[in-house]
Amino acid sequence: MAFLDYEVLRLIWWALLGVLLIGFAITDGFDLGVAALLPFIARGDVERRLVINAVAPTWEGNQVWFILGGGAIFAAWPLVYAISFSGFYLAMFLVLAALILRPVAFKYRSKSPDPKWRARWDWALFVSGLVPALVFGVAVGNVLQGAPFKIDDDLRATYVGGLLGLFTPFTLVCGLLSVAMLVLHGSAWLAVKVEHGAVHYRARAVGVGAAVVSLVLFAIGWGFVAHGTGYAVEGSADAFGPSNPTRMTTVVETGAWLANYGRHPWMIIAPVLGFGGTALALAGILFRREAAALVGSSLAAAGIIATVGVSMFPFILPSSIDAHSSLTVWNASSSASTLALMLGVTVVFLPIVLLYTAWAYRVMFGRVTTAQVVANVDLY
Repeated sequence: MAFLDYEVLRLIWWALLGVLLIGFAITDGFDLGVAALLPFIARGDVERRLVINAVAPTWEGNQVWFILGGGAIFAAWPLVYAISFSGFYLAMFLVLAALILRPVAFKYRSKSPDPKWRARWDWALFVSGLVPALVFGVAVGNVLQGAPFKIDDDLRATYVGGLLGLFTPFTLVCGLLSVAMLVLHGSAWLAVKVEHGAVHYRARAVGVGAAVVSLVLFAIGWGFVAHGTGYAVEGSADAFGPSNPTRMTTVVETGAWLANYGRHPWMIIAPVLGFGGTALALAGILFRREAAALVGSSLAAAGIIATVGVSMFPFILPSSIDAHSSLTVWNASSSASTLALMLGVTVVFLPIVLLYTAWAYRVMFGRVTTAQVVANVDLY
């Protein structure tokens, strides 16, 4: 990787982090959406087993993207990892507790035929889908607003916020957008994956509402990006300099996030993809084009997440109480040799992960039917 300079390596890893987060939202996102829908669109044990088995073959593999994203932050942006994972510790604990609850619910639900037993685990699955979707969105909202931390001259970080402080009107809008986006994705997945019947049509009906809510909430979020407070690097950023947050001067400016689109017009693709993908998903559901709806919900997730990334560039985690402590692509990365080594590993192994994922989905292709669920006691 000697032909790649430090600036390019930092940009590549910024883009790769976005790819991993989008991969998680698209793959594990429909799992979370389906889990959040379970108690409401499936009536009776057979219908609920139908919904569960629409995601059962692939949900474990989908979580690989979450692990890869966390690993990428740890390795490529260690300061971001240290501050965000310690500052958002209780929020992360809620997410991990919910994600741990999901496999337990999958495994234990079928251990007893008692309807009350199964209903409790169905609600556990609901929690395991709703809580991560909500908290992830709230976390993104806090990143856009800036987190309450500061870094002293010895590079010691101090976080002064608390769990309840993460929930503000704007961050709740982001959390609800995340929930609506993933519920739409889950609805589109069920429309493709389950047989035409009561569950299929209920999923489509919920998907219409989720698409409309997503459009409204994304428009509100875009209004914040366009007219709210953002952060900017004063002067020209040193893309080749050492990773030290104290070497840059950051200022707080109204509309700073929108200014990125003036400097880099191609970035407008991200919000257009967010709105366009959601509209495509809505049209696909209304006109019974299930595959188009799933493509649309996937594009919507990609566009919404990418909008956050490109609006904030080069910031990754700004500070709301000390702008000069803000972490950027240029001042918070690992060394050039570390980034180059990890890129070499990624070039080898990421295609393997993608190929295996594609193969697994190809093997599991096809609709889940009521007849299969009733006849096969080994299914959940």
